[in-house]
Amino acid sequence: MRHRILAAVLACCTLAVQAQQPPATVTVLHAARILDVADGKVLSPGEVLVVGERIREAGTHVTHPAGAAVIDLGDTTLMPGLIDAHVHLFLHPGAEDLQTVEESVPQRTLSAAAAAKADVLAGFTAERDMGTEGAKCADVAVRNAINEGSIPGPRMRVSCNAIDIVGGHEDAIGYNPAQHLLSNADYANTADEIVAVMREQRKDGADFTKIYETGRDHLEGDTFTTPYQYSEAQLAAAVTEAHRTGSRVGVHCTGEPGASYAAEAGVASIDHAYVLSPATMKLMQEKQIYAVPTFAIVEYFAEHPAHGDGTGYRRELDFHAAQFKKQIAAGVPFAVGSDVGPFPHGTQAREFELMVKYGMPAADVLRSDLINGAKLLDWADAIGQLKPGFYADVIAVSGDPLKDIGVLKKPVFVMKNGEVLRKD
Repeated sequence: MRHRILAAVLACCTLAVQAQQPPATVTVLHAARILDVADGKVLSPGEVLVVGERIREAGTHVTHPAGAAVIDLGDTTLMPGLIDAHVHLFLHPGAEDLQTVEESVPQRTLSAAAAAKADVLAGFTAERDMGTEGAKCADVAVRNAINEGSIPGPRMRVSCNAIDIVGGHEDAIGYNPAQHLLSNADYANTADEIVAVMREQRKDGADFTKIYETGRDHLEGDTFTTPYQYSEAQLAAAVTEAHRTGSRVGVHCTGEPGASYAAEAGVASIDHAYVLSPATMKLMQEKQIYAVPTFAIVEYFAEHPAHGDGTGYRRELDFHAAQFKKQIAAGVPFAVGSDVGPFPHGTQAREFELMVKYGMPAADVLRSDLINGAKLLDWADAIGQLKPGFYADVIAVSGDPLKDIGVLKKPVFVMKNGEVLRKD
């Protein structure tokens, strides 16, 4: 009898809670077209039924429930929100090596919040923050504030600081040693130290680990060299530790032999990937390790050089583009990341144009961004496609992105989690 009374009380409490919750908002989005990412097709017309924060239906025609709000977006194409797999919310244009020195972490965190807003309003509804560049785990606070609805921004995967050797790629090199400038990364010189740093970052809220594997780079003629920072065994220890907690490792890696060590170790992504040997490309294809080219940052530096006329960056960009064609031909899987931060947030859709310019068909670029990017961020069953059950992260662009991928630079509508953030 007592159990029946308890069950009745619990049922009443459940009904009371349900009665207090407002009904989910029901919205129908209508446009001239809709993008089928997986098939690389644009269908006409396009509609998406959104209930609460999720997609209920998507296609050329969907159910129009009584009382649903209908948003007619006219001559546009509905498509999933964009993904940037390589961003730096805590950087802005200027001397990035001095931002840690000149700006406090609170100041940089406020700037990061503004960057997150700029990115999501530009249609990027999911991002991977590849290191705070000296702000430790302040990106965790930004991610949490976004998730709580306190500030607008993409859904985020964050890494805290990147991990680096003493005297490595992002260490404070070239300044007066007596000043003891802080590194823009967390030091780890051995496998044990890497694991210790990873555990500390995980405790502080990191979603994944970013490791500097190569640098500094040198391009002489057609010969590209870059010293590696960690051995295959050290990277393997990092990957094993990440897998223990259901996490991943992404590496800053521009060339060999670092890329080979990273692929053998089984990292999730090789970011920048200027040079990959045939053996490395084969491994990446077999293990589905994503290359993230980051062309937009190099183009920006070529057009806005801190020193000289940008010739070195233009040579670097041409070299990278030629290698990119080889990687496409070898079947390397790609995700899309821009390295935005040192260039203005909200402008990184230029990366899509450059990937098409350098040889990848628009449909493949979009699949790389939306399907592969969702996998890389561990949201494969939640974002990147307009499918029932997925989050209602939807943008609308003028024109057909398969014919002119440049339309991604100016979305006219942005919805994230079923909430309209922008409607021009």
